[in-house]
Amino acid sequence: MAPEHSNVAHQVMWNRLISVVEEQAQALVRTAFSTSVREAGDLSAGVYDLNGQMLAQAVTGTPGHVNAMADAVAHFIRRIGRDNIFEGDVYITNDPWEGTGHLHDITMVSPSFHRGTLVGFFACTAHIVDIGGRGFGADAASVYEEGLYIPIMKFAERGRVDETLVRIVRGNVREPDQLIGDMYALATCNEIGHRRLMEMMEEFCLDNLTGIAGFILDNSRRATLEKIASLPRKSATGEMTVDGFDTPITLKVRVTVHEDRIVSDFAGSSGLDKKGINCPLVYAKAYACYALKVAIAPEIPNNAASLAPFLIEAPVNSIVNAVHPAPVALRHIVGHFVPDTVFNAFDKIVPGLVPAEGAGCLCNFQVSLRPRTDAPAPSDAKRSEVLTFNSGGSGARPAHDGLNATAFPSGVMTMPVEATEHAGPVIIWRKELRPDSGGVGKQRGGLGQYMEVGAREGHEFDIQAMFDRVDHPARGRRGGGAGASTTIAQDDGAEMRGKGKQFVAHGRKVMMAFPGGAGYGNPKDRPIDLVKRDLARGYISPETAATKYGLSKSDIAAVQAAIANGEDI
Repeated sequence: MAPEHSNVAHQVMWNRLISVVEEQAQALVRTAFSTSVREAGDLSAGVYDLNGQMLAQAVTGTPGHVNAMADAVAHFIRRIGRDNIFEGDVYITNDPWEGTGHLHDITMVSPSFHRGTLVGFFACTAHIVDIGGRGFGADAASVYEEGLYIPIMKFAERGRVDETLVRIVRGNVREPDQLIGDMYALATCNEIGHRRLMEMMEEFCLDNLTGIAGFILDNSRRATLEKIASLPRKSATGEMTVDGFDTPITLKVRVTVHEDRIVSDFAGSSGLDKKGINCPLVYAKAYACYALKVAIAPEIPNNAASLAPFLIEAPVNSIVNAVHPAPVALRHIVGHFVPDTVFNAFDKIVPGLVPAEGAGCLCNFQVSLRPRTDAPAPSDAKRSEVLTFNSGGSGARPAHDGLNATAFPSGVMTMPVEATEHAGPVIIWRKELRPDSGGVGKQRGGLGQYMEVGAREGHEFDIQAMFDRVDHPARGRRGGGAGASTTIAQDDGAEMRGKGKQFVAHGRKVMMAFPGGAGYGNPKDRPIDLVKRDLARGYISPETAATKYGLSKSDIAAVQAAIANGEDI
């Protein structure tokens, strides 16, 4: 019989589980083929109980992945069937509605057996560079055009990989080695988690996870409900409009605080878009829950119980509850704006807690390179797919400036230039912070960045633009100013669209400026020392320092002199 454990022992085991899944995630980072996983951290990892309830998530990863994956494991159990779950199995899907929202994420689930008995599951998700179809972008009119669909099925049974599945995948994607490599990396990271769990169970003499699961879920539920109970029983609405594909879309939400739950109702949001920016409910739910959880209970570990009191409702076939067969490839664009919409409502319930609006969605683009067609191409010219993740600025917080070129809410890292250029014949000619792009305020918004991209000699390319905030910049809060808008054009001045596949001829460059986060509070209340510091660092121009913050000509001259002399400000 397994020994009884004290609360202290259970707390130690809880912390150990979190470290187990973090090692699981780091194994994926180290072994993945795709730069989106290795360099940007676009992944998630977690451990689940027998019923598919998430017990712990890795620190590394994105809220969209991990919170969507929190619902996914139950789908795997139902689809595979408990009588069909064997030791050595690995399950796979990229189902947008039972996975993480689009075909470009692969989720793998592995059952974990201890001494021949099923005790739980490990799951992980990674964004992959290509899944066939039209490629990663918003141009499709239905999910059927967006790539290869893999229903929930077995990648491996009793340790034996399904080679027929592998051949089908290889025959349908542009980067087969990368994708198959990532699939094996996902399976391996689950195996690493399983090994560490077995070591933990042996160390603590556990026959199963029932006791520790109950401890984790009960304490998380109670702590979260205490946080909710301390809030005022109020209801408020929030709204924001973003670019959309051809026409703007509006997100609306009513947030209502009850004694034991918070309900976010997205009734009134725009309907489905004809192009692939629609967001399945599982992904909208992931980010709505995340927004409220970081606002009121950031210190409570993320698991099934701490997420359960946050309820999400949305009309079927609205932009945040797209159902099959809606195109959903760029569901992250809408999903990443969900937190700011929720914050706009929650700020009316608990003022002074949430940040101003930020850049929101990632500033991603994918480059499809090929030998030039307008003239003979050199013999070493080749086809390649290069996906790069980039960020605008985050919104200013009530007591802190926004973060420069930092993705909120996704947390995905900006890819280094070296890693991007290593992935294919692409050249990043410029990548630097964008002065004056952060909204002014008592707390300044985070800066966006400039990027210029081209191809190596002998290549032309298509660029898949995945941008927003071209026409709808981030809005300030409590008197703060708006962030700068997104711009995109070719180096000859030819304008380009914020979304969609666009051709770039041999020798041309694409010039991009990514949006800034908005400011918080009246800019006249910003301490002069911080204005001087921003000017010295190049975050703001002398014109902004003078006209927006009221810095005197003499102070501006003094800062410029100090910079010229190499002095610190």
